[in-house]
Amino acid sequence: MIAATLLCLIVGISDGDTLTARCGEPGQYEQVKVRLQGIDAPERKQPFGERARQALAELTFQKEAELRCNKLDRYKRHVCSVWVKPDEAPEPVKTLDAGLAMVTQGMAWWYRSYAREQSPQERGQYEFAEQEAKARRAGLWRDPEPIAPWEWRQKILGKK
Repeated sequence: MIAATLLCLIVGISDGDTLTARCGEPGQYEQVKVRLQGIDAPERKQPFGERARQALAELTFQKEAELRCNKLDRYKRHVCSVWVKPDEAPEPVKTLDAGLAMVTQGMAWWYRSYAREQSPQERGQYEFAEQEAKARRAGLWRDPEPIAPWEWRQKILGKK
C-alpha cells in the first residue's frame, strides 16, 4: 500500500505500538493490523510493556480513528500515524496523534531509526516530547536504566 488515509474503528490492542482496526463500510469491513509510525514501545514482557499496552488502549480502543498510512512493514502490518478525537474535545475532530501521545506520556520511545519517514515538523515534535518525558521522569523514564525495545529484542530474543 502506498500512502493512504483510512477511517476505521480501533478494535484491538496488541501492545504499546500495534493495534487492530476495522475499516470500511458495514458489511464490507476489513481487519487491518497497524504498527504506529514513529514510535517503539516496550514489548509486553518487558518492563512497562503492559502499561504501554494499556495506555494505547486508553487513547484509542473502541474509537473511530483516521489512519494515515505510508507503507507495510516486514510483518505485513500497515505503518500509520493514528489520529483520534481527544476525550475532552467537544467536536468530533481527530486531532490527537496517538503515537506522539504515547511518547509524551513516557510509554514509548521516538523511533529514530525511522525518523526519515516523518516530516521535519513531526521529527521535532517527537524528539521534544521524548526529551520532556525524560525530564519529567514520566512512564518508563522512571526506570533508572530503561532498555529500549530494539535493544531488549536483540538481547532477549536475538532479533531486532
